Amino acid sequence: MINIDKEKMSYTFDYNRKPIIKVSQGESFTLSTEDNLSGLVKSEKDLPLPENLKPYSEAVPVKNNPITGPVYIEGAQKGDLLEITIEKIAPNDYGISNIIPQNGLLQNHLKWPELSKAYTKIIKHLPGPSGTTRDGTGVFNEKLSYKLAPFIGTIGVCPEFEILSSMTGQFPCCGNWDCRDIKEKSKLYLNCYHEGALLYIGDVHASQGDTELTWSADETKSEVTVSCKVIKNKTIPYARIEKEDSIIQLFTDSPMENAVENAIINLMDWIVEDYGLNPRDLYVMLSVLPEFRINVYQMVIHPLFQSVVGAEFPKKYLVK
Repeated sequence: MINIDKEKMSYTFDYNRKPIIKVSQGESFTLSTEDNLSGLVKSEKDLPLPENLKPYSEAVPVKNNPITGPVYIEGAQKGDLLEITIEKIAPNDYGISNIIPQNGLLQNHLKWPELSKAYTKIIKHLPGPSGTTRDGTGVFNEKLSYKLAPFIGTIGVCPEFEILSSMTGQFPCCGNWDCRDIKEKSKLYLNCYHEGALLYIGDVHASQGDTELTWSADETKSEVTVSCKVIKNKTIPYARIEKEDSIIQLFTDSPMENAVENAIINLMDWIVEDYGLNPRDLYVMLSVLPEFRINVYQMVIHPLFQSVVGAEFPKKYLVK
């Protein structure tokens, strides 16, 4: 069982909080994170109803998605770019997934009225070949199990002057992106707006399908190990991800078509400026390459949420 220090948790990307640790560039550090319902749901008898989630459910917006931080990164200043390397994500020995009334894509579907009723599912996590849950198995029931694919659901640095909710904030510097590619061996790039960058991490998912239909993935406590590097005097239009074999330009907007368009525009800027590809050829390549992808990470129907997408391009074609 992973122990959580509640004093190190926040429900906002708040630059006023005292850093919980200071780290050097390249130094690996580990944070313990809580699940999205603050550890209040522990069994299938615990339903995700407002009366069971007090006092967090009484806040406006509700206090979901606790994040751990901030972490002060030495050498980071406003106007720099932070490179976050995700080294390890170890989920707890179980996770929870819920149907919360009035949430989710099919919340009011007349064909299946039970989809609007509160429900909790506990998913057991078994260790994998590493001896940990990092590469473990999720046991849904006695007939269904699958390989876990842990990632960080909510991550970011503090914006310049606003204080953003860890649940509803989706901005270039931070967000509840629920992006399954913010995972082990990936690098996340974020603009810095404060000395020390002030990094927060939380809301780890042991696994999730595209779009997070019920608004709840396999939500779990975790231990996350990362390291950071500062790229001086460089900024980007929105968060970017570098995987082993591809690069991904994130974007959030509503309707989803706007998110897709802006992700593609910013991806083209990235490739043209950093890799020197001809814009016209690149534009055609995005239409013909079978490996080019538009990933839909999160699509929820809510006035405070936007669709999260990523335009993904294979590294093998990034030849200057």
